[in-house]
Amino acid sequence: MNVEDSRKPFDWRLHAALLWVQFTFGAAAVFAKYVLGYLSPLAVGGCRVLGATPLLLLLAWGFERTLPQKRDLLHLVGLGFLGIFANQLLFMFGLKFTTATNGAILQLGTPVFTAAIAFLVGVERIGFWQGCGVGLSVAGALTMIGPARLTFGGSQAFGNLLILCNSLCYSGYLVWQRPLLRRLGPLTVVAWSFLFGGIGVLAVAAPATLAIDVRATPGLVWVGVAYIVFMQTAMNYALNTWAMRRSTPSLVASYNTLQPLSAAWLAAVFLGETVGWREGVGFALIVGGLALVSQRPAAAAERRE
Repeated sequence: MNVEDSRKPFDWRLHAALLWVQFTFGAAAVFAKYVLGYLSPLAVGGCRVLGATPLLLLLAWGFERTLPQKRDLLHLVGLGFLGIFANQLLFMFGLKFTTATNGAILQLGTPVFTAAIAFLVGVERIGFWQGCGVGLSVAGALTMIGPARLTFGGSQAFGNLLILCNSLCYSGYLVWQRPLLRRLGPLTVVAWSFLFGGIGVLAVAAPATLAIDVRATPGLVWVGVAYIVFMQTAMNYALNTWAMRRSTPSLVASYNTLQPLSAAWLAAVFLGETVGWREGVGFALIVGGLALVSQRPAAAAERRE
């Protein structure tokens, strides 16, 4: 398997897309926590795939007009299991049993898991400075959140474990899709992953989804569901996959560390909270870390099979 190692010029579109994804993902955690106060995790998962899958399939056919070959189907089934079925259900159930703060802290395992998996399976060569960049980004996010706020009492321990498993599954999804993106377009990869993964989600979520009392559910809940479906899911999965084709798993995953900054910014704008030294130091560390992860090591000019 080829190792991702070529030097590439700075692509502002790539970084703009990743910034957009992480800031809107940060807002999605707030929406999801509110929605889960009225709908079960399975019902939310069912709504998510029912809304996003047809949209992604239409976009994939409209822009790329390609179908996966038979040799790609098993790969797409695996991506659907990791990135859609396991990732989404573990996150929703984890957030149900733990706090939003715990979820934000534990999801910082994604860049570390991703870099480790990419290195171990030979998808990406992790240089010294790139590894330091991943560490700096995680340290910056932890500075903003405050690791002392992580709690384990009662059902939160179970929820925390689910969030960690969610991060591991999403890391595997990011790494495993990279080889397939050499043959298929990003929209085709994410749409067919959703098709296969969504079948699994609906198999377990159909009863809860059909049991939703639409009239008794507040309108603001449906606004949150729409945000989760169209922004957090359809748009952001497509943008993340597009970015993956043009970068590396460790860079895409390292951008996850910006989610606490997104939450802090939203709290300052809508809740009147102040932004202090923690946010400033954390932001500086994350920017430094992302700059290092974006650089390719000198030894990476060589390719190996």
